[in-house]
Amino acid sequence: MSLFPIFLKLTGRPCVVIGAGHLAESKIASLRAADASVTVIAPQANERIEEQASSGEITLDRRPYRQGDLKGAFLVVAATNDPAVNRAVFAEATASGVLCNAVDDPPFCDFYFPSVVRRGELQIAISTAGKSPALAQQLRKDLNEQLPLDLGDWLQDLGDLRREVVATEPLNESRRLVLHELAQRQVCAYDRCPSRLLAREHARTNPLPTEKE
Repeated sequence: MSLFPIFLKLTGRPCVVIGAGHLAESKIASLRAADASVTVIAPQANERIEEQASSGEITLDRRPYRQGDLKGAFLVVAATNDPAVNRAVFAEATASGVLCNAVDDPPFCDFYFPSVVRRGELQIAISTAGKSPALAQQLRKDLNEQLPLDLGDWLQDLGDLRREVVATEPLNESRRLVLHELAQRQVCAYDRCPSRLLAREHARTNPLPTEKE
């Protein structure tokens, strides 16, 4: 089985979670972290999910799943403790063209939730295609221990510097090379940061062409 690795923009998209226990909780958290609009359907919910519903972070319908609950959904997570319900959700999702993840049931998944290492805007996602979530979690732990804690801040400064370069230098091989060089250097917010000086010197010697009048 070949998987296509992508990062989806879920901001404001309607996502449905069937189930409201411990299986659902982490999936809800992942969807909320991506600013999805989350509706949870379950007869009962655990304390944390109830709190999220009370605060307006999610919508909670306290009832069993029924056919038609996926209308208008972008994706769905089937996270009940009843395999028959989860597979019924998957069947409706398939018929409706809705992406589905049936928790801990790989054959009934269109996508998997990866183990993720985060440093600010940097995300490293690890998937074993459902074969060994434990291995994915171990690799995440190993990466977490190796990556600097301030990597997210560094990336933010690097992104700011990249915008400066792109705004002042034409699109060419020279610009590509300097951007790759900057990604290997220590970038800081300080105005006289060596990387900023390098970028400015490069822009000075490779100015954007001016429009002819």
